[in-house]
Amino acid sequence: MSEPKLKDGTHATGQMDNLLSRPAHSLTAEDVCRELETDLSTGLSNEQAADRLIKFGHNELEKEHGVQPLQVFIAQIVNAMTLVLLLALAASFAIKSWIAGGVLAFIILINIVIGFLQDLQAARTIASLKSLNSPTAWVFRASEGRVADVSSLVPGDIIDLKTGDVVPADVRILEAVNLEADEALLTGESLPTRKDPEAVHDDDTGPGDRSNIAFSSTTITKGRGRAIVVSTGMHTEIGAIAAALQSGGEERVLERDDDGKASVRAYLSFWCGSVQDFLGSFLGLTDGTPLQRKLARLFLYLFAFAIICGIVVLAANRFEGRRDVIIYAVATAIGTIPVTLILVLTITMAAGTKVMVQRHVLVRNMRSLEALGGVTNICSDKTGTLTQGKMVTRMAWVPGHGTYEVDTTNSPYDPETGSVSFTRAQPSNMTNEKQEASVINPKNELCKSLLLQEFLNVASFANLAKLQRSTGEQPDGLSQWKAQGDPTEIAIRVFATRFGKAALESSSEWKQLAEFPFDSSVKRMSVLCRNQASGETHTFTKGAVERVLASCTHIMNETDMPVPISETHINEVHSNMESLARRGLRVLALASKIEQSVVLEDDVRQGLLKRDEFERDLVLCGLIGIYDPPRPESRPSVFKCHQASINVHMLTGDHPETARAIAREVGILPSRMELLRADIAKLMVMTAHDFDAMSDEELDQLPQLPLVVARCAPNTKVRMIDALHRRGCYVAMTGDGVNDSPSLKRADVGIAMGLAGSDVAKSASDIVLTDDNFASILNAVEEGRRIFDNVQKFILHVLVANAGFVVTLLVGLAYKDSQGISIFQVTPIEILFMLLVAGAFTETGLGFEAATPDILSRPPQSLKYGVFTPEFLLDLLVYGFLMSLCLLSSFAIVLFGMYDGDLGQDCNIKYSESCNAVFRARSTCFTSMMWVFLFFAWELVDLRRSFLYGAFTNTREWAFRLWRNPFLFWSVAIGTISVVPTLYIPVINHIVFLHDGIGREWGVIFAVNIAFFAGVEAWKWAKRVYLRRKKVMVANDEEYSEDDLESKTFEKFFTL
Repeated sequence: MSEPKLKDGTHATGQMDNLLSRPAHSLTAEDVCRELETDLSTGLSNEQAADRLIKFGHNELEKEHGVQPLQVFIAQIVNAMTLVLLLALAASFAIKSWIAGGVLAFIILINIVIGFLQDLQAARTIASLKSLNSPTAWVFRASEGRVADVSSLVPGDIIDLKTGDVVPADVRILEAVNLEADEALLTGESLPTRKDPEAVHDDDTGPGDRSNIAFSSTTITKGRGRAIVVSTGMHTEIGAIAAALQSGGEERVLERDDDGKASVRAYLSFWCGSVQDFLGSFLGLTDGTPLQRKLARLFLYLFAFAIICGIVVLAANRFEGRRDVIIYAVATAIGTIPVTLILVLTITMAAGTKVMVQRHVLVRNMRSLEALGGVTNICSDKTGTLTQGKMVTRMAWVPGHGTYEVDTTNSPYDPETGSVSFTRAQPSNMTNEKQEASVINPKNELCKSLLLQEFLNVASFANLAKLQRSTGEQPDGLSQWKAQGDPTEIAIRVFATRFGKAALESSSEWKQLAEFPFDSSVKRMSVLCRNQASGETHTFTKGAVERVLASCTHIMNETDMPVPISETHINEVHSNMESLARRGLRVLALASKIEQSVVLEDDVRQGLLKRDEFERDLVLCGLIGIYDPPRPESRPSVFKCHQASINVHMLTGDHPETARAIAREVGILPSRMELLRADIAKLMVMTAHDFDAMSDEELDQLPQLPLVVARCAPNTKVRMIDALHRRGCYVAMTGDGVNDSPSLKRADVGIAMGLAGSDVAKSASDIVLTDDNFASILNAVEEGRRIFDNVQKFILHVLVANAGFVVTLLVGLAYKDSQGISIFQVTPIEILFMLLVAGAFTETGLGFEAATPDILSRPPQSLKYGVFTPEFLLDLLVYGFLMSLCLLSSFAIVLFGMYDGDLGQDCNIKYSESCNAVFRARSTCFTSMMWVFLFFAWELVDLRRSFLYGAFTNTREWAFRLWRNPFLFWSVAIGTISVVPTLYIPVINHIVFLHDGIGREWGVIFAVNIAFFAGVEAWKWAKRVYLRRKKVMVANDEEYSEDDLESKTFEKFFTL
């Protein structure tokens, strides 16, 4: 067997490597058979099949490893944040600080257990790809037909296909009789694809346009055929998708010269880069979402800072090896590290997944929760995602009578829902689709027009689809309708039923004599029917406009009589056809005639009727336009995306005009395209052929990436995502088909459809919409932004406390006892108690906070700053300063104002009478910090609005606002009370916490808290004044119309 290589040496989808001189779709059927050395009369011999099975392997996809619990567990430990806490734990145990070490161990254990359970539950495999393959196939080998296992098929095998079969491999069609395949899961095309064995395509033709190829795992919906296997296993289109899913990220490549040799410098660069990649991945600095990477860096920075602070403490105490000096250093280090951050983050993410389920979103990857808050672009499939995936009749033109239009309904199969409007105008004259149209009752129309009667006769009788009302009523009180048959014929059947036109089998007035099925060579189908009353035989024909029109000699007009068709009539038909097509409709022509000769039933039974004798001299009855309607929630959801400054792109396998019309209808494209600059308008809609023909550099130079790409192949979607990434965008990809899987994996957030989606798409995604509702994407984005906001709040909460601890302890180095040893104002146990009791619970409560009303009215979070925005850093600086001031002043006021300033001896280790003043000052500092820390959580519920907003004007509403988050409310309440036992219970106060009970010091505590909250409110007021002057803050109840949102989104592209 000859094995020529492709010109560029790369794998071409649709064929095995090196088997064919060109892709199979670019060769004739005879050439494919010759190059594969297959004899059509005998098929492959058993020996040939066995040899090829050894050479090319079984026709099956590579399997992925299942869930690895040990791997998931190790991932919880091997990250920067957990490693830093483990080092702090080791330091605590090293100095025999058992209580502090025990608390740290508890925090680490909870974090690991919760994270392990969540990630283990979320882990999924793509092994479901195997389930898409058909188990057996009918194969022709050694001059005989047999049923063979799909895995045994090899290139060159001859197989037969029939209606209902799942195609077992990528095959080149050899023979076809009305053969159609449903390729929606692979190409995104909503209609079955007609197969033509005589077609020969260009090498770069996309999968959706290869009419001579049937792809593995697609389904034969009509007809029969014979084909030759050209690709098996991982070399099929499905295999290419599986390979893309299994491949990891980009791997570092060793640079070599033209001779294939690498220099010493190249080796050094390669190894240094590999080590950097390993450490970055190991520590979480290069893997995960932007927030996770920033937090990993934060922990490393804080760990380095903690070491520096520890050294400073030791240096201030002359590097004494005393246990109390080391404890002081460890206390400062622990105060630097936000030990509860991972715990709170993990719990918040786990709670977020439960909230998502309630909002019809299933989270497979917890990282995607906060990532959704930063999404700037959504790349969406059309069929089944933005649209319903069901064909409906939208418009019908009856010559001489007028145009009917059906409003989109939520039930495509229900002929009793939705409204029908009528206008005398032709589609080509309707500048506005509603122009002069009036809503009518379709049941009353039949008796008004003979032209409509004849039109509906064709629509109803030249139709094999079945429509029936199911028994019983649905919960909403509406009847449910079920349909069977070709999607196009179902749409026409529903339209005819709206007017009360019964199907042929239900009519006593008509009897079917013969049927001429749809044939790709003539692109028509016809039925012969006898009118039982008159005895006349009628031919009813429907099909492609150009083919039906060529068979017509007359056309109906307003006199209810056919007139000879003229050039003017032909131009009129073409004009109306183009007008319907521009609306994104698939247009068919309907025609009929009364046969002059008698059709004998014996001739029908004996097959003596000749098709071309009946499908001629027809009378054109009109045109009918069909399309796949958008989901009712798609348009509002797209405009909410505009409001949230999220750009929506539609990537579909459909025809460009269909894609353009749907995109305009759902709001992806502006309704006033004429306002756009000419260069931008041209780029808004592109075909995949044009898009893929451009290099990455050319795409990057475009002023705007297309919002609609039609005739998409899987690689086109991936290239779009890559192009958006190069522009600094954060991309979510939605889809339901197998063809969406590589792009779902490549996107920052992959969103799959749960009901209509394939298992492959679900396995490749980060989240799954359980109701296939495009509006649920907005739920996911809103929840992602809510989580992002709340993460920002509790990170600010803990970092402000850390700043307060560190500044207080470092300044406190100046407080030295009689032995020259620094006395700490807060002990390690006090710090851990505050972080765990006042911190972990209140911060978890902040994680449960509801979304703010304007959450979808502001732009996505900046990927440049992430959580650490300029406003966040300013808040951290101001609040950290205020908290440090409160801690230092509370300690100093008690120690020097109420007592004589005596720092005692060994007050860092044990209680004695000389330590009374220190222990009381420490209690005051600890209690002040606890209360400040607890009530500060309520201040952070809204980072700008005053905590007292509405407290005096609407006290009940203000109180309800505090109570609506019961977890936070009780965390603050219980935390406030929990201070008392630590102060007054013996042993706990002196030995564990190293502080004492207080009395008059309570006045200092109240004064410090009042001063802190006055400072916070003053800072918030200053922010509000500044932001209002900059017009950054807007009213929460401000609403935008669709026109306002459209202008806001596209005004930068409008002509001046």
